[in-house]
Amino acid sequence: MELDSDACFRAVRARDRRFDGRFFVAIASTAIYCRPICPARPAKRENMRFYTSAAAAEGAGFRPCMRCRPERAPGLASVDAVSRLVGAAIAGIEEHALSSARVGDLAASLGVSDRHLRRVTESELGVSPIELAQTQRLLLAKRLLSETALSQTEIAFASGFGSVRRFNALFKSRYGLSPRALRGSADIAAGLHCQLDFRPPFAWQTLLDYLRTRAIPGVEAADATHYRRTVAIEDHRGWIAVSLGKKHNALDVEISPSLAPVIGAVIVRVKRLFDLGAVPDAVSALLSQDPLLAKAVRRIPGLRVAGAFDGFELAVRAILGQQVSVKGATTLAGRWAQAFGAEIATPFPDLNRLTPTAGRMAAVGADEIAALGIVGARARCLAVLAPAVLDRKVMLTYAANVEEQIEALMQLPGIGPWTAQYIAMRALHWPDAFPSGDLMLMRAANATQKQLEQLAEAWRPWRAYATHYLWHTLGTNP
Repeated sequence: MELDSDACFRAVRARDRRFDGRFFVAIASTAIYCRPICPARPAKRENMRFYTSAAAAEGAGFRPCMRCRPERAPGLASVDAVSRLVGAAIAGIEEHALSSARVGDLAASLGVSDRHLRRVTESELGVSPIELAQTQRLLLAKRLLSETALSQTEIAFASGFGSVRRFNALFKSRYGLSPRALRGSADIAAGLHCQLDFRPPFAWQTLLDYLRTRAIPGVEAADATHYRRTVAIEDHRGWIAVSLGKKHNALDVEISPSLAPVIGAVIVRVKRLFDLGAVPDAVSALLSQDPLLAKAVRRIPGLRVAGAFDGFELAVRAILGQQVSVKGATTLAGRWAQAFGAEIATPFPDLNRLTPTAGRMAAVGADEIAALGIVGARARCLAVLAPAVLDRKVMLTYAANVEEQIEALMQLPGIGPWTAQYIAMRALHWPDAFPSGDLMLMRAANATQKQLEQLAEAWRPWRAYATHYLWHTLGTNP
């Protein structure tokens, strides 16, 4: 991907946060690369080199800055097929889905050939999937060394390295210092914490309120300052607590020590849930041009579209929410979790259940689900959803092809366009999802469905954000 060097230079000089994570600047005289917002004194223009990714900068021989910490840069919202594929590859790598011997496995999970995946990552990021994986592992290790008290052995394996020796050797060869030396300079907080940066503005309270009213009792909880939930990834169980950071444009994520081996996957899921890859300047620049949305955009700057920590959980919640109030759907979701979710002990009295998995629900019949007070049609829908997910006929992950999955969802009895688009918006994290048949949207726009669809063409590729702004104009949010 080509970068405009003059625009990049101006962004660096201004320390413009809108460009944080959208490119990196490397300094030839120091062999260090930084985020555009680095507080260090800018170098001379002739010494600057610009890269689309941290992996490309490291591939060119540059080391990450210790002040601005490139590993904390926000990601990017994926608004087209190419960027979405690259974003899905990065997410898969961050969740340790790739090793040097499994490029083909990752490509297959994304529905493309390994050759195509290599071509796209090299074109967009300037590196191969293997090089990208290596950089992601090193940056995760650097983050954990700087922010946690985990041992170097725990960090090596949590970051996806097969051995401590390999971790130490690669870290030293790439960064010019040992992991121990970096740990010695770190200001480590008690417990297991990570800081996840975002581009301001961020309508934190609006998003927190949205999650609070939809929190599944026993699994999730939110109050005026925190979002908390139980977590099960692979064989590891625990909990997380997310709050707004006090000093920076970042979220503070507290993670139970039991989840240390899968901390990379936890970080990826939190980023998706809180939409940390959002580009609020681009969203507001487009949507504020429409008189129908302009007032809401000004009133709620930095609106985020909530994603999903667990795609299957979100799909169940969406089905339970069909034609009932948010409160009613939340009550039903709580019954579902208590009936089929495994018990877990946490420090929080209101968190005692893990979300039921597709594997667990595949063994449950529609009658058993309906006994919880769930309408028969929705119970039957839930009964067929779980096997479809297990058989990969339906993929409820960020890596999925959106159009294919919307179609696959609508093949299931009980899922129509509204539910499929809502699942795409949150579980698939698709910024252009648009449930045009929503009655509240038509009411807010004073338009028929066909008229609304025509209006929404001007909101691409941010129709999911436009959807939430329209809901807010009526004081509602399904």
